[in-house]
Parts: sequence; C-alpha cells; structure tokens
Amino acid sequence: MMRLELVKRPQRSALFSALSPFIAFALTIIAGAVLFALLGVNPLTAFRIYFIEPISQVWQLHELAIKAAPLILIGVGLSVCYKANIWNIGAEGQFIFGAIFGSAIPVLFPQFEGPLVLPLMLLLGMVGGAAYAAIPALLKTRFNTNEILTSLMLVYVAQLFLDWLVRGPWRDPQGHGFPQTIQFGDSAVLPELMPDAGRANWGFVFALVAAVLIWILMGRMLKGFEVRVLGSSPRAGRFAGFGLSRMVFFAFLLSGALAGLAGISEVSGAIGQLQPVISPGYGFTAIIVAFLGRLNPLGIVAAGLVLALTYLGGEAVQSALGISDKVARVFQGMLLFFVLGCDTLIHYRIRLIGLALTKQEAPAKLEAAPKLKEAR
Repeated sequence: MMRLELVKRPQRSALFSALSPFIAFALTIIAGAVLFALLGVNPLTAFRIYFIEPISQVWQLHELAIKAAPLILIGVGLSVCYKANIWNIGAEGQFIFGAIFGSAIPVLFPQFEGPLVLPLMLLLGMVGGAAYAAIPALLKTRFNTNEILTSLMLVYVAQLFLDWLVRGPWRDPQGHGFPQTIQFGDSAVLPELMPDAGRANWGFVFALVAAVLIWILMGRMLKGFEVRVLGSSPRAGRFAGFGLSRMVFFAFLLSGALAGLAGISEVSGAIGQLQPVISPGYGFTAIIVAFLGRLNPLGIVAAGLVLALTYLGGEAVQSALGISDKVARVFQGMLLFFVLGCDTLIHYRIRLIGLALTKQEAPAKLEAAPKLKEAR
C-alpha cells in the first residue's frame, strides 16, 4: 500500500513564509473565479462588485472600518492564545458576553447619564468577556479538559442566553413585542470619528491601539517571551520557571477581554441596543484573521481589513447579482483552507512511502510463499 506522510523540513524557506498569505489569497481568488463561473456569473464582474465597489466611496470606507474593528480586536487577542499553543475557539461567546455585561448599565439603569457611562460600559464589557473566557481556562487547568471543545460549546450557551434575555427580562416594553432591548441613551453610544463622512466610531481606534499594545507585549516584554517559550516548548518553559497554568489563564483572560471589548463596542456603536443576533460570526472569522496575519498583531490589522471586505462584498453581490450573501462565508473558508495548506507545505514536505516497505518485506514474503503453497 502507498501512503503519504508529512515530514518536517529541517529548515523552512523564509521567502515562502513571508509570501504564504499572498499565495493563499491568490489561490482563493482563483477558486473564487471558478465558483462564480459555476454560478453563471462573469468572474471579472463579480470581483469588481465584490472587492472594488464596496470601497469606492468615503462612507463605504467607514463601513469597512466598522466591520474590521471587531475582527482586529478579537484577532489580536487570539494571536496571544495561539502563540502560547492554547486553542481558544470560543471568542464568539466571549464577544456576546462582553456585549451583555456592558449593556447592563443602559438597559437596567437608563436614567444614569453622564461621562462615566461609556467608560464603565467598556470596562464591564472587558470584564464580561474575560470572565466567560475564564471558564474553559479553569476547566483546562483543573480538569485537563480540551479547551477547543469547552470554549466552542460555550458559544452556543452565550447565544441562547442572549436570545433569552432580549425576549424576556430585558425586552423593551415599548418595543411592540420585538425581541430587543431599549435603545441606548446618548451617553451610552460610542461616538463617531467623523460624523459628516460616515458611521465609523471609536471601536476602530480601540482595535488599532490594541494591536500596537499587543505587538509591544509580544516583541518587547518578558511576558511576550514567556508566551513564545511556553508555546514552542512547554518543557523549556518549565525549566525557565514559567507556569503553564498561569499562562493558560493569562492568554484566555486577555483574549476574552479583547473579545468582550469588541462586543460592547459593536453594540454601543454600530447597533445601539441588544438584539438576538449581534454578530455575523466575528468570533469565528477572527480565527482566519489571526492566521492570515501570521499571528502578528500588525499583520492582523491588514488581515482584518481584508476579511471585513469579504462581508461587504458578500452583501454587494447579493444585491447586485442576486447571489446568496453566504458566498462571503465560502470565501472566508477557502481563505482559511489555503492559508493552512500553504503553511503546512512550508513547514513540511510530502513523502510517498510504501515502496521502501515493500522492498524490505519482499524477502520475507518470498520465504513464506512455498509454505503458503504447501498449506494449500
């Protein structure tokens, strides 16, 4: 039998490592052209509508910033987890709980107005995201449970809890039965950056600041060195005196806090109230953003803008060509597939094995053949 085996390369190519995201994006474009052709749409027309028209005007660039802000915030937090070899897949749930915690002030205390409202909301949002992320961290360190499963399952708990809140105790009594909270007051709304040009708010600034701070943390501070050491070699980290359990909590809490900040920024900025659905899947798309940005916070900023464009492009082709907006999810999935595929081929080479084993086994088979014939 012939089979394929991945063999780790003794030295990976620095050039191809740098070009990997661009190669993955080019392959995604090629696959996307085939997809549009199969749907009966001219690929050139589709790509113009998908990638160019959504950013052809100033107000559309503001929409791009609105979509990119949560992706960047969540992505830079996830990059810390993944650098530490900790697999937080539940950022979507942490995003939702950040939105819920931060929204408690304008929903439960609508009469509370003033300059302290918004800072308290943002702080509570970060606390909510971090607290929800602490659950899989505790389960991993105390019971050695798989953080992929626990963090992912908690996403559905968060979604159902949000749905129950807005349909039950937090539903607007004047909302004619619609499942939503009251509209946030002026003090609870995130200010827009340039109101005359578009809707982009301070959430995008938070994302850029977070990316720079995490870049400094990972590249210039001892904690970042600890993250990298424990992620690449836990045994070496233990010899250096670094605690793995502490790192699990640090990575989860930091990632959850940034996801929670993204959640409350989205609710208090772009939406203005809690609804049953407040995210088109930012927490999952941010995983693609993190890997497309090579787990580098500054690269994640660029990757976040690219993935934000796929959301806008999906809406554009839906309205202009009558194609389902789920095509955006298809593009995101293909991009992740090609990113992981390119990285795998950069770090490993494919070896076809089976022939060598056959030659080794040949003498034994020749020796056993007469005995088998006699037995028959």
